[in-house]
Amino acid sequence: MGVAERRERERQARRDAVLEAARYLLLEKGFRGTTTKEVAKRCELSEATLFFYFKNKDEILVSLLFESIQFWAEGLEKLEKSRLRAGKLLDKIWEFHEEVNDKHPEYYVVSAYLAQPNALVGVSEEIKEQLVHLSGQNFQRLARLLERATGHSDGSHLADTLWSMFLGLMILRDSRINLGHEEVRTAKRDRAATFETLKCGLLATAGEKA
Repeated sequence: MGVAERRERERQARRDAVLEAARYLLLEKGFRGTTTKEVAKRCELSEATLFFYFKNKDEILVSLLFESIQFWAEGLEKLEKSRLRAGKLLDKIWEFHEEVNDKHPEYYVVSAYLAQPNALVGVSEEIKEQLVHLSGQNFQRLARLLERATGHSDGSHLADTLWSMFLGLMILRDSRINLGHEEVRTAKRDRAATFETLKCGLLATAGEKA
């Protein structure tokens, strides 16, 4: 291995370590409570060294957003290649939302943060446009899947509905936990019950039995 290649691998390993530290802190303290100083401390770097890899906290967020978009793209593309019948496909779409939550709950944290005032204020317009383009492709994938699963022609609004419902349930769960009411409809089975209500409505006009 050459010197340049070794240095690049070391650089990537450091970036990965920073992102892993950020994941942990996002889930423990939320985005507002996650600072570059805390991230650097967790991955045993000085804050000055961290800034060599990421200019600010927004850049860390953007890296996780791009990673999240890629994860969603791969999962949705896999579903698009499947030959599942309508009702089963709809179930699998919901199950994939839960899979994301199981494997990468931090993705929902960063998605929710985007709704906050001045989110991504330190990110260039070019990067924002890339995020819009790539995330838009995922919404198009989800829209096509939902049209196929329900027989409806307006997949874009269906995609908005399903995504916002799941993200909203995540925010509601966290709000109840923060208020000390984690026992109030915060489990996966409760989200499944909510989905079944939506599913019945979506499939009713498609002539499917929920």
